[in-house]
Amino acid sequence: MFSSRMKFAAKVLPPIITRLWINFDQFGITSCLIGDAVMARAEITKHLIEHHGFDTVAVEADWPDAESVDRYVRLRPGVKSKLDPSPEPAFRRFPTWMWRNKEMQEFVHWMRDHNAHLPKERRAGFYGLDLYSMGLSIQAIIKYLSRVDPPMAKLARQRYGCLQLWVEDPSQYGLATLTNPRMESCEKNVIQMLRDLLNKRLEYSANEHNGEEFHSSEQNAYLVADAEAYYKAMYSRSADSWSLRDSHMFETLRRLLNVKSESSKAVVWAHNSHIGDARYTSMGTRRGELNVGQLCRENLGQENVALVGCFMHTGTVAAAHDWDEDVQVMKVNPSRPDSWEYVAHESGIPSFLLDLRPNQADPELRRALA
Repeated sequence: MFSSRMKFAAKVLPPIITRLWINFDQFGITSCLIGDAVMARAEITKHLIEHHGFDTVAVEADWPDAESVDRYVRLRPGVKSKLDPSPEPAFRRFPTWMWRNKEMQEFVHWMRDHNAHLPKERRAGFYGLDLYSMGLSIQAIIKYLSRVDPPMAKLARQRYGCLQLWVEDPSQYGLATLTNPRMESCEKNVIQMLRDLLNKRLEYSANEHNGEEFHSSEQNAYLVADAEAYYKAMYSRSADSWSLRDSHMFETLRRLLNVKSESSKAVVWAHNSHIGDARYTSMGTRRGELNVGQLCRENLGQENVALVGCFMHTGTVAAAHDWDEDVQVMKVNPSRPDSWEYVAHESGIPSFLLDLRPNQADPELRRALA
């Protein structure tokens, strides 16, 4: 029954080598981390940048790493990152099968080539939303302050020194605060550092590149403050730590959009668990968690946000059994007969888009999928 309804509602997609397209009114969030879907996501994003005015690509990665890529793609002053072995490669924390893969390299070089012919204000940027770079962010803040305000840099070293013991394994900081009642939390230091930095916004913004370097330092300071809270929450309630992380990702995105023009449009690349709407899954209904997709809809307006996920019946994926292990090509087991992937497979269409926005799809199909 639902296979026929899905077949009727499906919009057949062309081969990936043909430029895919989809219309997002304001803000697109997409998760495509499997097989050919990685290339599909890149092609969709290219089309949005070229033809629909999207100027922001924000990914589930750390701000300092992504900023080195942003310097490269927007031809910004400073060290130009390359996504290959070098003294300071981007995404060192990630295995090659994630952000350091071939498809990512090709997309980054495409962004630079696209931007090279545009004025600075129209160049599309590349940004990181996550909070797992506490040590790198501290280094970036101190390096920035050493240029614009050496006395403040000295103060930053003192305040962030509280966390230095834990930068290689920040999760141990959270455990230490829980198990050692005599240990003083670093919360006051990192919050005060953030406040002092924000109080200097006007002064610092006048120093380097129209405030862009200050904005980066500001994002790093927020990251350190949120990471400190996140690692403490890891050992209390998992729902708290998850929601802290996704709230940080959303607020990073919101600050990013706030410094751009009102016409700015963003594409977010993240896993389904982040870009779906938690209110309609067990994440929200049972565990009380929230996520980026939900926060975007609630704060930016549901009519301005499109959530796009990818799924498959079977095939192969490039992955590994553990985070630091070598990449392998793994076969995906066929979908279960009681899954929506199987229903989609039974439609007989190899690759298609299902638009579930109001007035765009069969109401009964929308209700069933919800």
